[in-house]
Amino acid sequence: MIRLLFILFLLAMPGFLSAQQATATPRRGEGISAFLERNGRPGRAYREEFLKLNKKRLKGKKELMYGVKYVLPPRRDKDEASAKQRQGKGRTLHEPLFGKKLDDVKVTGNRLAGACFYVVSGHGGPDPGAIGRVGRHELHEDEYAYDVALRLARNLMAEGAKVYIIIQDKKDGIRNDRYLNNSKRETCMGDPIPLGQVARLKQRSDKINALYAKDRKKYKYCRSVFLHVDSRGKGDRVDVFFYHADGSKLGQRLARTTRNIFEQKYHQHQPGRGFESSVSARNLYVLKNTTPVGLYVELGNIQNTLDQRRFVIADNRQALANWLMEGIVKDYRSK
Repeated sequence: MIRLLFILFLLAMPGFLSAQQATATPRRGEGISAFLERNGRPGRAYREEFLKLNKKRLKGKKELMYGVKYVLPPRRDKDEASAKQRQGKGRTLHEPLFGKKLDDVKVTGNRLAGACFYVVSGHGGPDPGAIGRVGRHELHEDEYAYDVALRLARNLMAEGAKVYIIIQDKKDGIRNDRYLNNSKRETCMGDPIPLGQVARLKQRSDKINALYAKDRKKYKYCRSVFLHVDSRGKGDRVDVFFYHADGSKLGQRLARTTRNIFEQKYHQHQPGRGFESSVSARNLYVLKNTTPVGLYVELGNIQNTLDQRRFVIADNRQALANWLMEGIVKDYRSK
């Protein structure tokens, strides 16, 4: 009888048992802070407790290993009660990909709360993409597109969005240099990037589709954003161009909305310059083969001297990211 009562007592305390035994598996490329945040255990205290509980499971310098189950620290009652509050404005997210000085992202707005994005910079790994030159410096498409992608991702996160950075470089972070160092370190969320074009594009498309299959159940607005830099003749000065998948009305709306924001900003900051851009459907692999609505952006001509200023000046790269976000916000709020 006493034994039966003891068993019933334990069954009546599922919170106690689950708190002692709660485990979770990190997503590919996920850091400790992001992993704990996702599992409702944000902050330094939880991190320190997590490190103690998983001392033997951690790889190298406190890095998580994909596919490994980690013990989660017991969640305190006050954190359980305030879980919904932490999901909104005022919380701080941690993303090491932004670099040591910018890895903490304060959520200062909620204009994109409930939205999810897959931000993809073109090329990477063994493929630098288009290459321009300024004196002795080579400008590689993948480096400049990646820097704008990180800035855009950070902007989106600050407005409450869920953001996946599909192409990643653990070392670079957001950089303010004019001439960005070239490397082949980029991965597709931890996986080596193939050299073959079709294999490379398939890899990132498959990654997006796998994430979206889960995200679509939680988020009503999911969008992929692909960032590239064009390569044309040196005399061809071009503005930013926007593409969407053929037959995608939502993709067309997003492209048009974002293009209109850019036109407004150009008129505001460079009156009299004019703005020649277009929105069109393109038969591009990533637009055809990814499930969420996609926006494909060509940021300029890496061969043209005037367009190169759009890339080598850090403030201009930030402006591109800011204006892209404003277009996305406007589209999201009009949904």
